[in-house]
Amino acid sequence: MNSQFIQGIQFDWNNLDEDSYVRDIQAFQGLETLKFSQPVTFFAGENGSGKSTLLEAIAVAHGFNSEGGTKNYAFSTYDEYPELCDAIRLSKGYRKEKWGYFLRAESFYNVATQEEQYADVEHPSAEYHKQSHGESFLALVHDNFGANGLYLLDEPEAALSPQRQLTLLWEIVRCVKQGAQFIIASHSPILLGIPDAEIYCFDKGPVHRCSYEETDSYQITELFINHREEVLKKLLANQN
Repeated sequence: MNSQFIQGIQFDWNNLDEDSYVRDIQAFQGLETLKFSQPVTFFAGENGSGKSTLLEAIAVAHGFNSEGGTKNYAFSTYDEYPELCDAIRLSKGYRKEKWGYFLRAESFYNVATQEEQYADVEHPSAEYHKQSHGESFLALVHDNFGANGLYLLDEPEAALSPQRQLTLLWEIVRCVKQGAQFIIASHSPILLGIPDAEIYCFDKGPVHRCSYEETDSYQITELFINHREEVLKKLLANQN
């Protein structure tokens, strides 16, 4: 039985403006539903393929701030509304998460700043700005990720070395064993390798499930590691 907090998405494109840029995203063409049957779901694809667009729409539709944070975060440093929200409806399960967090790599600085402003005597700041980007990210994970939580992550590898990505992988699996659900947009061949994760590919036509080995992140990384000299020779051959 599916025990995920968010079990899927239904799309109604009639609710989206005719001139919305979302209609031009190839991955969404003809898409009617997506199912989330595993505790870890990945959105994989090239830059501009729509994976972050969908993740943000899910987050806002579920009550998170568009720039990130917990559901208690209510701020805006720029005027942006995820248009795709108008066209989606979340299918929720019988369980209700005990905690949640939406993390966007590109707006983490803004969230860390807001965290300091929210702090008081009873809730002191974690002072993420006083740490390196990677250290502050893992500190946030330690502070906010736990049992029976819902976590939406947009390219979390951006702040992390390969070794620290393994640390994050370990933390994700730990939380999953305690009933958490993750939906993650990622390019990382390390994170995408989480056992039993469900991977949706946003390349090569409409969104579809794929295996780990079918992702471009895996194939390009494998090609480069195993044939580095040949790849570089071909890539740089036409440079003056």
